[in-house]
Amino acid sequence: MRINGFSGMDIDSMVKSMMTAQRVPLDKLTQQKQVLQWQRDSYRELNSKVFTLSNTIFKNYGLASGMNSYKSTVTGNTDAIKVVANANANPIPMTVTVKQLATQASIETTGAGYGLKSSATLAELQTKLDSAAPIRDTYALRINNVNFSFDKTLSISEVINKINADPDAKATAKFDELTGKLTILSKEFGSEAELKITDDAANNKNSTLFDLFKGVSQSIETGKQAKVKINDQDNLKFDSNIITVNGVQITLLATTTSMTDSTNPNYLSDDKPAKISTQTDSTKALETIKSFINDYNDLLGTLNSKISEERYKDFQPLTDEQKSNMTENDIKLWEEKAKSGMLKNDQIVKSTINNMRMEIANKLGQLGAIGITTGQYYENGKLYLDETKLKTALENDPQAIMDLFQGPASASNTGIMDKLRDVMDVTMTSFADKAGTTKYDGSLNSLYKEESSMGRMLKDYNKRILATQNRLTDMEARYYRQFTAMETAMNKYNAQSSSLLSSLGMSSNQS
Repeated sequence: MRINGFSGMDIDSMVKSMMTAQRVPLDKLTQQKQVLQWQRDSYRELNSKVFTLSNTIFKNYGLASGMNSYKSTVTGNTDAIKVVANANANPIPMTVTVKQLATQASIETTGAGYGLKSSATLAELQTKLDSAAPIRDTYALRINNVNFSFDKTLSISEVINKINADPDAKATAKFDELTGKLTILSKEFGSEAELKITDDAANNKNSTLFDLFKGVSQSIETGKQAKVKINDQDNLKFDSNIITVNGVQITLLATTTSMTDSTNPNYLSDDKPAKISTQTDSTKALETIKSFINDYNDLLGTLNSKISEERYKDFQPLTDEQKSNMTENDIKLWEEKAKSGMLKNDQIVKSTINNMRMEIANKLGQLGAIGITTGQYYENGKLYLDETKLKTALENDPQAIMDLFQGPASASNTGIMDKLRDVMDVTMTSFADKAGTTKYDGSLNSLYKEESSMGRMLKDYNKRILATQNRLTDMEARYYRQFTAMETAMNKYNAQSSSLLSSLGMSSNQS
């Protein structure tokens, strides 16, 4: 219990003043912890940028499609095929005649008629088929030796999802609301396509699912191969409608032939063949390299700015008491200074810069030959691009440039982009060990792992801060106890003095 006021002193103010000096170690610990947290946040910001470029190389710049310098076009029967040139395409003209498309094995029901929604249950479908017939509990179907049992409460869409989700069935089901037809297709095309459906209606407890759709109207148990003629090569057969010839991916869309001899039903004549031409096209590769250089310069510039950023040691993190006496704008300006230079001369960042520049320097002769050079020494490794020179190089020898950036087929991990990804992987691992960031996520909101150097340091700061807070709480309580004791003693003394004076006054009056 605090007793205040008998002495006439402002004890709260006195204790607060005494505690201000005692709180200096706590404020210092709190500021040191805040600086460590700011440093950790700076690592996370850099980790995000490093991750972004590494991931972009992996998913875009480093792919063959990203450096593809070929383009294929279709003339003639443009409805029959579509084409995409791969990075290893050959500029060989091709004339394509599609005699037959590859097909799936399929089974199609007669159909329950229009007006049936895929949300309808099997019980509702049974009622629509024959309202007088009893509704069974389950309906069965066997597809490619996989037994299915469907409860009457399942909807048509749920039945389809169940079939499609089973990998062993190797089949795909679909339902047409316009006709009420259920169709099951093999997942494979061509000679590999096979579909075996077993009627399970003999089971007294089960009825085949197809009965609900009025039975099977068409059954093709095996698929057909695609038959194609390309240039002089006739009777080419494929188990897919997507084929690759001379480095060009050809998607077969429709046949280009028609029957012309009624006496020979197997005779097919060329109708309107499709023609494929492939040329070098540096546009894609040029844009990829330009984007890569911009991203490289952006990351390198950020890293350089972080290690050279000024550290204002006079601007320490503000305490709550200091903030209470400042405007929001003043706080913002102060903290901008306080947060500056968190990674000044950081060894991880400096090592990353050096290693990135080294990988470029190792290929500088080849890069210079295609128009990629470094700037002045004070630009710290910035790359410059001569687009005209690069475009000419791409048109003359696109494969050499792809090998330079992505590595040749015989050593695919030796290209500039692969080497830079290795550097960035080491950097993100170092960030993770020190700051607790992750190399698998570039989010600025990702959680830190506590088992890192900085994580352990923050744990230690938290323990020391808590111990200091407890010590200060005890100290403040002791000060109040001491002042309370003083107030109590003074109150007792005043009471005794008043009693003595009162006694002396009474004695004087009696005499």
